[in-house]
Amino acid sequence: MNTDTQKLCDLIKKFRTAMLVTRELDDRLKTVPMAVAHVEDSGRVWFLTSRDSGKVHNVEGNPNVQLVFSDDNSNYLTVTGEALLSTDRAKIEELWREPLKVWFPGGREDPTIALIAVDPVRGEFWDNSGFHKLQYLWEAARAYVSGDTPKVHEGEQHGVLRP
Repeated sequence: MNTDTQKLCDLIKKFRTAMLVTRELDDRLKTVPMAVAHVEDSGRVWFLTSRDSGKVHNVEGNPNVQLVFSDDNSNYLTVTGEALLSTDRAKIEELWREPLKVWFPGGREDPTIALIAVDPVRGEFWDNSGFHKLQYLWEAARAYVSGDTPKVHEGEQHGVLRP
């Protein structure tokens, strides 16, 4: 596994939810929140959904998607990738968590369950948490006083990853 893939996996695993951006048949973008079910070492991100959902139809029409992650600690991540659809019962069983029963009353055997897997092609992150937040605040204050823009530490606070 290359270092970009490892870093991307580490970053994704910090988030519980992603905004999944798909393209509708009329070419408009559609964004929906999705609970992250699992992140593989390859960077593949798994979600459970309903077979009849709009996002499934959108992925069938165009598998190019984007995942957008953010948290309350000023961490942001976008992942562009290709989505795959599956109804693999073994994988559904592996990823099943009891709280999902709210969405699938039939439990893990619910016939409407489908899987969306996103294989990342590119990731971009912004990290202004912890020490990076102090760096950013210092740079923002410096920029304000000098009339310049803040300097971002590439590779630490911001970076592009190609798994």
